[in-house]
Amino acid sequence: MLFYNRRSGNGKAARFALAAEAKARGIEPVELTPGEDMAVLVREAVARGADALAMAGGDGSQAIVAAVASEHLLPYACVPAGTRNHFALDLGVDRDDVVGALDAFVDGAERVIDLADVNGRVFVNNVSLGIYGEAVQRPGYRNAKLLTLLEAIPGAVGPPVAEAELRWTEPDGRRREGRPMLLVSNNPYRLDEHINSRGRPRLDRGLLGILVVGEPHARLPLLRPGRRWREWTAPSFVVESGMAVAAGVDGEAARLEAPLQFRTRPGALKVRIARSHPGASEPATGRGR
Repeated sequence: MLFYNRRSGNGKAARFALAAEAKARGIEPVELTPGEDMAVLVREAVARGADALAMAGGDGSQAIVAAVASEHLLPYACVPAGTRNHFALDLGVDRDDVVGALDAFVDGAERVIDLADVNGRVFVNNVSLGIYGEAVQRPGYRNAKLLTLLEAIPGAVGPPVAEAELRWTEPDGRRREGRPMLLVSNNPYRLDEHINSRGRPRLDRGLLGILVVGEPHARLPLLRPGRRWREWTAPSFVVESGMAVAAGVDGEAARLEAPLQFRTRPGALKVRIARSHPGASEPATGRGR
């Protein structure tokens, strides 16, 4: 079954006639409507006998369908019909071939990848906290990219807002606290010297990627030369706070109750990818350098 959001990606599902293309391949399309509980809808489809699940929409929606597929040990396919389709890029799905992604269930290869979760909520890409987590709450966020938003934070977040003080432990055992930008990802990103993401070379290492940008105790108005940024990997990670924490979960605004318990789910998802697509991320293949 293919679940699709007609509004995602400025109407890509309608523009590419995904419902008709799915039917032509023996895939049953299900349009999502506002107000529906998507997870319940997908689980009902599984109860009716769906034997593979695909999602055409943004990464937040991809995470919901992927979580149900993982729960029921079903194959999953990512159809890049969202706005930026970061997950598709790191899977090796051709983001310019929306219709061709449906061939994952017709002529596709299978690979096993990890998922990750925070307080039980599955994410496929990352969770951003601190000043970036606050930025995601703002309407203007959609016009900025993930890590490069650092350069535009003052205009993106507007007047100061009440932020949660974050507390965490680093690999050296030292306790830290403050309001930096903190990003926890499903497997680590490859970053350049400007902390721009080059994607994730692998999605099967069974590790979280953890990135902290900015000095503890300091707001991060701009990323200036000399600012500290630290990154490491771990199978789990805990962030504590005295209040609910503003977060971006796969780009979707959320408020998460503390403590935030992050963990990896190694080998949790069977992904099908069309054989005509790369099948690996740009960092893994050397493309896009």
